[in-house]
Amino acid sequence: MAAPVDLELKKAFSELQAKVMDTQQKVKLADLQIEQLTKTKKHAHLTDTEVMMLVDETRMYEGVGRMFILQPKGVIHNQLLEKQRIAEEKIKELEQKKSYLERSVKEAEDNIREMLMARRAQ
Repeated sequence: MAAPVDLELKKAFSELQAKVMDTQQKVKLADLQIEQLTKTKKHAHLTDTEVMMLVDETRMYEGVGRMFILQPKGVIHNQLLEKQRIAEEKIKELEQKKSYLERSVKEAEDNIREMLMARRAQ
């Protein structure tokens, strides 16, 4: 009678281990993406700061593929603000996803602990 329970525990442990490994990889990926988005946001902010110090009549060009298009200062400013806003939204989404993954692993670990306690109580 102990053998089926042991097999069940081994199976649960192997599933937990696989889930933990998968989740750790996803968390690392989310961390890397958050870091990259933070750099993008900071770069856009610094560029916008420099652009706003220039005179309104300054000729500004936007890089599009392998060419440059003359744009007014206001358009460049709005594009940089939009880039910052999008990066911030993506960072928030990734942080929520990361916290969800961490909670799911904790719940799985708690379930295993409960199984072990039930096994010891027998």
